Amino acid sequence: MSVSAMEPTARLRKSRTRTPKVSAREALTVSNLRPHQYDLRPACASLICPDCTTWVPITGIQATIHKLVPHHAGTAREDAPIRCSGSNRRVIIDVKYEVWQRSLEEGGAETNGRRANRVTRKPKVAVAPAITQILSPLLDAKAAVRMYEAHTKRCATCAPSGRDRCVDGGRLAHLVAHKQRTEPARRAALTIREELAEQREQGLWLLRELQWASTANSVRRADIQRAHDALVAMLPSLSPKKADGPQLSDWERADLMSAIRMLATKVEQHSR
Repeated sequence: MSVSAMEPTARLRKSRTRTPKVSAREALTVSNLRPHQYDLRPACASLICPDCTTWVPITGIQATIHKLVPHHAGTAREDAPIRCSGSNRRVIIDVKYEVWQRSLEEGGAETNGRRANRVTRKPKVAVAPAITQILSPLLDAKAAVRMYEAHTKRCATCAPSGRDRCVDGGRLAHLVAHKQRTEPARRAALTIREELAEQREQGLWLLRELQWASTANSVRRADIQRAHDALVAMLPSLSPKKADGPQLSDWERADLMSAIRMLATKVEQHSR
């Protein structure tokens, strides 16, 4: 007795198979498939076999019983001739041709009008600088050393010997070394800036003095003329032109004399 092979081997058969055999597997229902997975045109009735995912003709499309033709599981003339387990499997066509064609056309129109999804790139967020990097321009060498010592006292990772350091401790140590190395140059630059600022202030003060000296005489003459005009306007009030004119009271005369003395003093001061 010969031992049967593990997989059935297809044998040569006629181009048009006429066999009453029907597979014992559960029948395929067309309504459970998508419209693009089967074709109900009478000239080329076929569907995609679920087992080998290839297009397989349907026999007896005009008859009562429909089934898949026997076919191989692989590519013809390339793979081994092994029969697919979906051969002679019954097919239940419960979809009308007009309904299938309409659903296929609607799906094609929807696909053609669909736009490609636009990919929105997520913006890259800049990495926030560390506290030591923010305070670096504001610290001098002494302040950097104090900050490093305070961090070493409260940090459990940073050892007093300086061998083991955490991330912040390493940054602070680098900051201290950088500040100590650049401290002489920083102090020299600061001294130069202070001297330049002092010279600029002295230059502005000298410029103001020169500008005032160029206009002092004209300003003095204008002040003297203004005081003189005020005195000329006040003197007629002391001696009215008409004898029966209005006379000043003692209080008014005292106020007027005080104002005249002040104007006279101002004219004397400007005339020096």
